[in-house]
Amino acid sequence: MNFLKKHITLILLLTVGCLSAQVTFEAKVSKQKLGVNERLRIDFVMNQDGDNFNPPDFNGFTVVGGPNQSVSNSWVNGVRSYKKTYSYFLAPKKRGNFTINQATISIKGNVYKTLPIKIEVTAAVDKPKDPNDPDYIASENIHLVAEVSKTNPYLNEAITVVYKLYVALDTGVNNWREIDSPRYNDFWSQNMDTQGQKVQNGTYNGEDYRYLVLRKTVLYPQKTGKLNIEPLTLDISVQVPTNRRDIFGSRLMKRVNRTVSAGNKTINVKPLPEAGKPVDFTGAVGDFSFDVTASKTELNATESLQIKVGVRGNGNLKLFNLPKVSLPSSLEVYEPEHTENVKTTLSGMQGSISDTYTVVPQYKGKYPIPNISFAYFDLKTESYKRLSSKDIVIDVLEGPTNNTDVNNNAATSNIGKQRVVLNSDQFAFIKTKTAFKSIEESFFFKTKLFWNLLLLPFIAIPLAIVIRKKKASRDADILGNKIRRADRLAKKYLSNAKKSLGKKEAFYIALEKALHNYLKARLLIETSDLSKDKISSLLKEKQVDETVINDFIQIIESCDLARYTPINNVTMQDDYNKAAKTISLIDKQAS
Repeated sequence: MNFLKKHITLILLLTVGCLSAQVTFEAKVSKQKLGVNERLRIDFVMNQDGDNFNPPDFNGFTVVGGPNQSVSNSWVNGVRSYKKTYSYFLAPKKRGNFTINQATISIKGNVYKTLPIKIEVTAAVDKPKDPNDPDYIASENIHLVAEVSKTNPYLNEAITVVYKLYVALDTGVNNWREIDSPRYNDFWSQNMDTQGQKVQNGTYNGEDYRYLVLRKTVLYPQKTGKLNIEPLTLDISVQVPTNRRDIFGSRLMKRVNRTVSAGNKTINVKPLPEAGKPVDFTGAVGDFSFDVTASKTELNATESLQIKVGVRGNGNLKLFNLPKVSLPSSLEVYEPEHTENVKTTLSGMQGSISDTYTVVPQYKGKYPIPNISFAYFDLKTESYKRLSSKDIVIDVLEGPTNNTDVNNNAATSNIGKQRVVLNSDQFAFIKTKTAFKSIEESFFFKTKLFWNLLLLPFIAIPLAIVIRKKKASRDADILGNKIRRADRLAKKYLSNAKKSLGKKEAFYIALEKALHNYLKARLLIETSDLSKDKISSLLKEKQVDETVINDFIQIIESCDLARYTPINNVTMQDDYNKAAKTISLIDKQAS
């Protein structure tokens, strides 16, 4: 009977051991029914470490956060408990019934899958205004606003859109990224430089806020009617205060992700009035001055002069054409050279544009150039205005006489006038310089290069043999290679931590990875064994001082705590120096 009891007890112990070693991999969701304006959290949990984790495609949802990875490793009464979790935060795209498909992972050579989960998305629900809810606090403390200078401009009148991010005084912003940038269809647009913008103090809805100008854009509408300005949408990492406090009494901060949008803006563009519109109007809108000048008024035949037609002022300078110059046929006219000296500010385009004509008279005589007019729409008076230039007379003093038109004053005729197109490469085929070289016969055989190439294989063969033996010896040292790889990785992350000084989250993540990889190299343990008790016992076995061990554990705890508490640059520098010093002491003391 005792023999039978012993066997039954042994079988039960083996069964419990097998069950405790059984691999589990499952998906857990925060809720299976939610509103279209709510967020869903899904955790993929396993009780043993695995590789090649593949999440599902999340059809019907947008991933707004994750994957976030967490590892829990503890020992209770000599029994090890391990849990690894991949977390995602999802936002539904629309109402309906959806299925989150299977995720897969490879654990000890076997592939494990989660079960599909059905999710019901309903219409938007009223969220409770819980003052302790970080998501609610973030929604109340972060606002993205698009300020439009004018919502009912005329066609081709400048307007500006300024995007400002308002943040409450007790709320912090780590970083942001643009999810959707506005496309200014039916507008001529130019973004202004916002580099170096500083945080300013202001008010939003009557309350004190800090704000930062993210973008400034100048727009010129090119169509009439209602035009849409698409929204700017940002994904922002926000730190909001909680009711928890640290050991010093300061409020702890919690980081949440918040999507904010400036919203659509509608601009009602008015057409320019038809009453009084000049026939030669080309679309100029603004406040301008107009002038036509000649570089000289007296010259000889075959000499050249320049006639410049210019417009200066504020308005859509790049969006209209200048009037053309009308010249007598006895003057050869080259195609004009167009120049622009325009800068764009928040008030629109400012500067000047001009067309410069090169003119060459062929005959002696006086050539009057009639005045030219320029029409534009004045925004101040909301009426059309016309500017005219003065008459110019070109006096050609010396040169042949145009006998065919002497009696008919052919100098003022425009019949048969042709423009001359200048080609600067018309004489390019004529070579003005030569570079002759002597032709000498050369032979490759028995040259220095010939002998070097001949002897190179005989020199390379023994060198390759030596290198191969050293590589084989190094590859055979499996333990040494593992230590060297971990050492390089630890140095890499410690270097990344130094580069990330001033960026709290990136710095402490890099520092923690450096410490873990150093331990893996020095103590020959895996990530799953990196518990504080295990680290302490192994370092004691290596005969490391108790104070050094405590300092090392304290640095690891600081990495965990620092992500959730306000930290300044001085504290980060002290933690970095302390980590480097502690690693050096462990290297010296460990046997």
